[in-house]
Amino acid sequence: MLNNVPGFDFGMRYFNADGNESTMCGNGGRCAVSFADYLSLAPKKSRFLATDGEHTGSILSHDENTYQVLLSMSDVNGYRKFGEDFILDTGSPHLVRFTKEVDKTGVVKEGRAVRYLADFQPEGINVNFVEEREGHIFVRTYERGVEDETLSCGTGVTASSLAYAALRGLEEGIIQVRTMGGNLSLSFKRKDNVFTEICLEGPVVKVYNGTIII
Repeated sequence: MLNNVPGFDFGMRYFNADGNESTMCGNGGRCAVSFADYLSLAPKKSRFLATDGEHTGSILSHDENTYQVLLSMSDVNGYRKFGEDFILDTGSPHLVRFTKEVDKTGVVKEGRAVRYLADFQPEGINVNFVEEREGHIFVRTYERGVEDETLSCGTGVTASSLAYAALRGLEEGIIQVRTMGGNLSLSFKRKDNVFTEICLEGPVVKVYNGTIII
């Protein structure tokens, strides 16, 4: 949902499939930037407010139905370990678990078990399963609020990429990411485990137009 916020091109509110308002959504932010351009509400580079603060979005290119969007994400002030897993807040809380053969992982069963652990209540946590592959990482995500695996999660891709950077000792760069829903990339800088200049890039496709009469 887009709404008017003084001093910004627009504000973004995100609602999960269960009808409850949620925290930051990275892919939702990219879609909002594209939609604002489509409605002529904002220029090619827009500035908007979400639950975790200010973001900027840039439309790098577009044709009739497809936009390539670069979205700034909030700084991430470190991470903590939970056993062998990583926990980061990228506008939404995420646990990142590195695994092999992520294609065979029972994302719903394993993700739900972690999401409802007493350690993460009452809000719960999103759970990402990540496999390192040749030239990229492959991410599958169980999302709270949806209570199922989703095809792609922007804040989850961000958390998984930053956890991978920490795991491999990377201080900056661009990480290529594959999800069930498509390909994204995440650029960042890291110093003393504080991540800055985080940008999520990927395509947005207009699927249909519709009218809802209330």
